[in-house]
Amino acid sequence: MQFAKRMNQFGEGIFTKLAEIKRKKLEKGEPVVDLSIGAPNIPPADHIIEALCTAALDKNNYTYAINDQNDLLEAVSYWYKKRYGVDLNPKTEVCSLLGSQEGLAHISLSIIDEGDLVLVPDPCYPVFADGPLLAGAKLYFMPQKKENGYIINLEDIPEYVAKEAKFMIVSYPNNPTTAMAPDEFYVDLVAFAKKYDIIVLHDNAYSELVFDGQQCGSFLAFPGAKDVGIEFNSLSKTYGLAGARIGFCIGNEEVVSRLKILKSNMDYGMFLPIQKAAISAITQNQDCVEETRKAYEKRRDILCNGFNEIGWNIQKPQGTMFVWSEIPTNYKKSEDFVIDMIEKAGVIITPGSAFGPLGEGYVRMALVQDEEELRKAIKAVDESGILKV
Repeated sequence: MQFAKRMNQFGEGIFTKLAEIKRKKLEKGEPVVDLSIGAPNIPPADHIIEALCTAALDKNNYTYAINDQNDLLEAVSYWYKKRYGVDLNPKTEVCSLLGSQEGLAHISLSIIDEGDLVLVPDPCYPVFADGPLLAGAKLYFMPQKKENGYIINLEDIPEYVAKEAKFMIVSYPNNPTTAMAPDEFYVDLVAFAKKYDIIVLHDNAYSELVFDGQQCGSFLAFPGAKDVGIEFNSLSKTYGLAGARIGFCIGNEEVVSRLKILKSNMDYGMFLPIQKAAISAITQNQDCVEETRKAYEKRRDILCNGFNEIGWNIQKPQGTMFVWSEIPTNYKKSEDFVIDMIEKAGVIITPGSAFGPLGEGYVRMALVQDEEELRKAIKAVDESGILKV
């Protein structure tokens, strides 16, 4: 058998190694606290589950959806106006995604040709780079450095690169660095994209998970943003609907229309009961959003305060469901530290190197366990002695 050469760009890597170590520890009956993958464990509010279950009992809802229902498109338009102050044409500026991951994996196919240049952050959520690579892109990595608050400095992008680039992906609040971008970044981003005729995709999956009284809006709320790009948004974290796979592509009509054409040749739309759940989530009582935000903020405080108390200096994130931290000074490589964490403490985290070259020297921890489990993780790390210099 012979296979596609493009698959040579994708390996199993560290995640496979961690999964195997976890499996062996569990088989031995040893405790494991998994903070590696951002899989939310906070369930949807009751009214969202009820909407899904009611629709699932209707036998007429088991046909192909084919297209987004008008009620869903109207609901997204209502949500974006009420929550973000953004006006949308529901028929031409909204497209559902079977989760943001699916959209990020496929949208490059509708924008670029093989050999085109795409700008992606470093470090970044892996599919930001993997999606363009599947489409045959060349990549230019935009550094997200600690000294810049992990914000991309657009002025550092060489002019010859900017002139060649066709598409760029950015995301704040950021996974994995957890950084939030100031308003002036988005003003500069719109101007940059217009100057060099670059399509912008802003991933806004964590706009509700911001802490310490801060607020976060939408890229599309900035003047001229819809002229140059789109935004992805997701119901996975905010509404506990990760497994339902609900995301949206919103913004520039031309970009949205081409993604719709691509998707019409790839899938038959979102399961109708899930569309009903999405409508309920974004149009009904929003108390669950604040409850979820508070839960993640409390988990953040427990994890960061606990590790600081035992000698691992960690800065509290401004937002997202992650903690991004430099590795302890007695380690040189993030992967070595991660392996010791699981083998000696039974705590699984993700090495920063999995997110790109500039992620080396860091780790990401997902706030996806209950408070008691987080305290167990802190205790286990302390007792393991791996933080001792």
